[in-house]
Amino acid sequence: MNNFYKYLPTSPVDERWGIYVLNAGCNSISKHAAYPAPDHPDHHYFNWTNGRVLDEYQLIYIPRGAGKFESASCTQVDVKEGTILVLFPNEWHRFKPDEQKGWDEFWVGFNGSIIENLVRQDFLSPEKPTLHIGISETIIQLLSEIIERTREEKTGYQQLVSGMVFHLLGKIQSLEKERSFEPEDPTECIINKARIIFRTNIDQDIKVEKVTEELNVSYAWFRRAFKRYTGIAPNQYIIQLKIEKAKALLTDHSKSIKAIAFSMNFESAFYFSKLFKEKTGNSPEEYRKNLRDQQPIKNL
Repeated sequence: MNNFYKYLPTSPVDERWGIYVLNAGCNSISKHAAYPAPDHPDHHYFNWTNGRVLDEYQLIYIPRGAGKFESASCTQVDVKEGTILVLFPNEWHRFKPDEQKGWDEFWVGFNGSIIENLVRQDFLSPEKPTLHIGISETIIQLLSEIIERTREEKTGYQQLVSGMVFHLLGKIQSLEKERSFEPEDPTECIINKARIIFRTNIDQDIKVEKVTEELNVSYAWFRRAFKRYTGIAPNQYIIQLKIEKAKALLTDHSKSIKAIAFSMNFESAFYFSKLFKEKTGNSPEEYRKNLRDQQPIKNL
């Protein structure tokens, strides 16, 4: 995972929409690492001793690792992987990863009248700031898409990412209810962890054998279980993720094919183009040209 954060400006139009996004990011905290990192922005910095108070809502998802959380309305609790932390405006809080384990975190900060209404209707409560939803690739996808859109800041992005936040809130509510009725399947949990590792490291040279070591399962068992669960082998799943990410990058015409191949950690631009054509039927150049041809002609 590449660590990233961004704090965003908002306009009166954004605020009238009902939800507006203030920040988003992701971090991978290794064991024994300082937390928060020393380069964390001053206006959101805190330490465990003093905690902090924000004037916004935040959702923080912990898909890997463990730690602790405490707030003015919640006594100190253990945080395990698959937990959502909900931060509330003007509510003192503190949290940290376990020094022996570290954790991965994805977050989005937001405000707005729609969120305030959800709190008034008790869908979200400072008395219940930790929600255990388990390992969810869908949650990672939503948060990753929010991060990507805020990274680009294209026109109209605020309304797009605020809609994703509302979707995120609905998915969290759904997953929490499902888990209260259905026991967690150990095999499904392992597959979901693997898919999140694949997705969050898609720009790296992912070795499935190394992932199975991290998950404490044998490669042979994992490959059979993954294919039975998803319908495709792990390496093919990784290739599909890379191709889908490449498609998104190809929409940015300022990026060369070579730069995209390099950013996705392909061994060469030639290999990337060959694989892309095998999987999509078009070369990257043809795919990009088709996108351009499909764009509506603007009136002059």
